[in-house]
Amino acid sequence: MFTQDYLLQSLFVKGEVSNCKYHTSGHIYFTLKDPKGTVSCIMFAGNRSGLSFRLADGQQVVVGGTVDVYERDGKYQMYAKQIILDGVGLLYEKYEQLKRELEEEGMFAPEYKQPIPPYIKTLGVVTASTGAAIRDIIQIATRRNPYVQIILYPALVQGQGAVPSIIKGIRTLEAMQVDVMIVGRGGGSIEDLWAFNEREVAQAVFDCSVPIISAVGHETDTTIIDYVSDLRAPTPSAAAELAVADFRLLLRRLEDEKDALDQGMHRVIQRYRQQASSYEMQLRYLNPTYKIRQHRQYAISLEERLQERMQSVLKAKRHALQIYIERMEGLSPLQKLNSGYAYVENSQGKHITGICQMQVGEELYIRLKDGFANATVNRLGKENGDGKNGNEEK
Repeated sequence: MFTQDYLLQSLFVKGEVSNCKYHTSGHIYFTLKDPKGTVSCIMFAGNRSGLSFRLADGQQVVVGGTVDVYERDGKYQMYAKQIILDGVGLLYEKYEQLKRELEEEGMFAPEYKQPIPPYIKTLGVVTASTGAAIRDIIQIATRRNPYVQIILYPALVQGQGAVPSIIKGIRTLEAMQVDVMIVGRGGGSIEDLWAFNEREVAQAVFDCSVPIISAVGHETDTTIIDYVSDLRAPTPSAAAELAVADFRLLLRRLEDEKDALDQGMHRVIQRYRQQASSYEMQLRYLNPTYKIRQHRQYAISLEERLQERMQSVLKAKRHALQIYIERMEGLSPLQKLNSGYAYVENSQGKHITGICQMQVGEELYIRLKDGFANATVNRLGKENGDGKNGNEEK
């Protein structure tokens, strides 16, 4: 009778999970209860694909499956084929399913992410005009860079009409060619944030040519557009910090760069000055005038050395000459003549040293120390060793 009842073959039962047990075989045994009663349930291992989360006691779930009799115990139980979380759980299931679909379509791929410009002039914001998110964004962005222009598109961020409002805001700011766009809102429940989990909003974020920073909820909140956007910020305040560079840090960096540039230029100028001084010395050394002056000074030095050398040589030669003169004076006949001797020549001009060279009657030339005289030989004679006259020749 159970197997023939059509309603019992496709049934959905809502309740709270209790006595949940995971068997080693892979089967899951649990009890589904509500204030009025309980029903035993089992999910076979082959049907585990219908469960996208870990089942635990206390969870509110909706179990889909069939009802049949367990003959051994003689009681009926529910054979679960799929289990989904009730309420928030349904939204979570929808969120996970859309996330898987978009990831398979490649909308989360990093190659599609656009870089956030480091310095921007215009910042577009798609959020509610009265929420805390826009106040935080304006305050932080203005503090970091008062010159950035903030353009707000006041969109609906929850409830009916939120999805088309967010999409229109993205497309409007894209048409205005803002540099960066922040899309988000403050914190809230999953129902409040659900507009940012819709496929249409995710597609608009993906198709936008302007880099988008998602800033939905608090740090623990994650929506679909966080995966599709070019950059995720945990909060709207953090999104403003990521989008707008700190102007003070930029000025400080410029000052540091200026100081480094000044120091570098000073070092370069100092190096070139040293090179110029070295080149000046080289040019001075290689200057023809300097060369001529150097050679002239060298020539003067050589001249002085030559004169000194010549004086030294002349002095030595004069000394040697004086010695020669004294020697010659010692050998000079004139010097002998001064000693009482005479110099005798015959008529032929030959020097007469002995009587054997004379003849009687021969005319002689006699030179004395103070003059000369001509004489005729009258007599010749030889002198003995004692100085007396010996034999005479007439």
